[in-house]
Amino acid sequence: MKRSVLSRLWPNATALVLFVGFVFPVYWMFNTALKPNSDIVTEDPVWFPARPTLEHFGTAVRAEHFWSLVRNSVTVTVLAVGLALVIALCAAFALARLRFKGRRGIILTFMVAQMAPWEVMVIAIYMTVRDAEMLNSLVPLTLFYTVMVLPLTILTLRGYVAAVPKELEESAMVDGCDRGQAFRKVIFPLLAPGLMATSLFGFITAWNEFPMVLILNKDAEAQTLPLWLSRFQTAFGDDWGATMAAATLFALPILLLFLYLQRKAVSGLTAGAVKG
Repeated sequence: MKRSVLSRLWPNATALVLFVGFVFPVYWMFNTALKPNSDIVTEDPVWFPARPTLEHFGTAVRAEHFWSLVRNSVTVTVLAVGLALVIALCAAFALARLRFKGRRGIILTFMVAQMAPWEVMVIAIYMTVRDAEMLNSLVPLTLFYTVMVLPLTILTLRGYVAAVPKELEESAMVDGCDRGQAFRKVIFPLLAPGLMATSLFGFITAWNEFPMVLILNKDAEAQTLPLWLSRFQTAFGDDWGATMAAATLFALPILLLFLYLQRKAVSGLTAGAVKG
């Protein structure tokens, strides 16, 4: 009996410690963003602001080029994730359903590409974009972000397509559908959890990307929010409330998207990992 209680206790205790460790910095960021300046730098920490204020958020959104950079980040991230999903869906279907020479080599290449550090290619990418006279443009960022999220997207969707029974597709083709119609009407609706999972992690990758935009886009109006956030404290000095408000605004889209898609994302990753 004691062994049974202990076997249940230590995993729950470990999970609780990890939860606190991961959630507390996020809570403190939100908490500091809502505090008046008098409650931020104190000898005793203020765990709950007695007089919450939105003044720091106003300071953040009034920062120079803020809304232009929001538009840039949203545009680049959404386009990159959308392109990656379209390309990966076609590639995943081919790798999961078709048998052709070199298939295993292609899958291995995607795995290696997923592990490769993209930062080592920054100089080569910069020279390519410079020679094409496309510096300070959102087009190269969109294309390279698409390539960055593509390997994981293909590998995840491939496992998810493979988990859909072939018999469903064959039954649709027996009923008069061609392969394309069978995919659109039968397989594609079953891929929704996998698409949500890959789009979530692709969004996080592209939204947080920093080195590429630092090198390619020197013009302040052509940059994205990660670079703006890194320079925010320099611009506002020791205004920790405004800095935390800026960090909150940057993290908020990811948090909201994750809360909306979390169940689908987890089931999508699980289903995509069990068969291939």
